[in-house]
Amino acid sequence: MVIARLASALLMSFAIGLIMAFAFRSEEKNRISTITMERRRLITKRGLILLLLLVLWLLAPNYAVPQGPYWQKIAVWAIGLAIITLYTRKILDREQVRAWLKESRWFVRVIFPLLLLGVFCIGIIGALIPREWIVTWLGGAGLRQSFLATMLGAVTYFATMTEAPFVDTLMNLGMGKGPALALLLTGPGISLPNWLAVGRVFGVKKALVYVPAIILSGTLVGWVAGFILS
Repeated sequence: MVIARLASALLMSFAIGLIMAFAFRSEEKNRISTITMERRRLITKRGLILLLLLVLWLLAPNYAVPQGPYWQKIAVWAIGLAIITLYTRKILDREQVRAWLKESRWFVRVIFPLLLLGVFCIGIIGALIPREWIVTWLGGAGLRQSFLATMLGAVTYFATMTEAPFVDTLMNLGMGKGPALALLLTGPGISLPNWLAVGRVFGVKKALVYVPAIILSGTLVGWVAGFILS
């Protein structure tokens, strides 16, 4: 299952990239003429270091302290926050920091209610839905089952590292391997908050191409994998 997920994720990434490049090829031709001049301004060594620090900060509490008292995770998180704060003050001016915080506040206001709703729905699905429903709608290796699993992943928010136990719960209730793979591929990749983020950063037009492409490719991969893994 792990190998199938890795191979499918790489295949989907390549396919989605081709779809987006073809759909917006004229726009890319206009953009590529100026990207060389802007490259140094958009991608800097300090910016990449800041991005790396942010990723490490988010992962450090769980990986640096896998077990033990919870206060140790908070301590690691606080140390990381202090390091990022000092580095940010060094490389960014006050106006850039203000714009960053303003954008972050917008995402928190929009995403946090959806996060609570998504976690609540996951708990309801895992605890209350009868096994017969899972077997009927998500069991087997059919195209319908893979599509429903893909849609479940596409609208539900999965916090980091929660999609695997959630899918394992559904498989114990009768979910097929193909639909399970479809859910694993689409769940971490898109969700209602991600739809908003893609639309805000890249534009509504790109979001209307990207989201259906993810759903379609996830459905097809789950359908094919269902027959191979069965």
